[in-house]
Amino acid sequence: MMLALHEWGEPTAPPLLLVHGLTESATAWPDAVAHWSPRYHVLAVDQRGHGISPRWDDAALARAPQTMQEDLEQVLSLMPQPPVVIAHSLGALISLRACAARPDLVRALVLEDAARPTGHWAPAPWFVDHQERFLDAFTDSGAAEQERMRRETSWSDTEIEAWARCKGQVDRHFIRKGTYLGQADLVSAVNRLAVPTLYLAPRHGGMAPDPSEVTNPLVRLVLLDGVGHCVRRDAPQTYHDLVDPFIEEAFSHANQ
Repeated sequence: MMLALHEWGEPTAPPLLLVHGLTESATAWPDAVAHWSPRYHVLAVDQRGHGISPRWDDAALARAPQTMQEDLEQVLSLMPQPPVVIAHSLGALISLRACAARPDLVRALVLEDAARPTGHWAPAPWFVDHQERFLDAFTDSGAAEQERMRRETSWSDTEIEAWARCKGQVDRHFIRKGTYLGQADLVSAVNRLAVPTLYLAPRHGGMAPDPSEVTNPLVRLVLLDGVGHCVRRDAPQTYHDLVDPFIEEAFSHANQ
């Protein structure tokens, strides 16, 4: 089974692969795509149960973290050259695991506030209930939610609109029954990485590892003030000031 893949930019340009978080999709990166596509071949994946990718069945749900990792490894294995993988939240956790397992398929990795496993296999009932009520708010295209985000955040209108549009495409079976995160330790995966990695997270967000825990010399952990879970939307200039030189360096090393 192949995930849906969306593409922008010149196919012969250096490739970036974008991997979204829970309840989002490949189309939820509009400002980043506009920023990168003049220079790079930008690809973005709809994770299983999101966007227009296939829905979940019970067998896949029973091993959801492994299924998502295998899905991403399959996408990476079919790319003509290793991309820089840029990933957020749940997508960052899955990308971290895939890149740790198959470093040969990846040029470099950008993690944006990766979801951190809690040690429990299944999501907590309160979290499932919260996600269900959140998604219910988008049955009318989420007009009220979009207005709330305009009041409460600095996100651009294009980002808010794209964020809202993808909510109606989420597979509720995954929200109710999916074991999103698994139990493998985040820090141990970070320290196993064999590719250059830039890890961005809010300083007080609660999911990033303590800097003292990150002993891998290939990983640069940057903790930021004044941002929330979605750094690229909260502070796009700060995000690109950090990420863009990292991408350029990854491809410049590849050409040496």
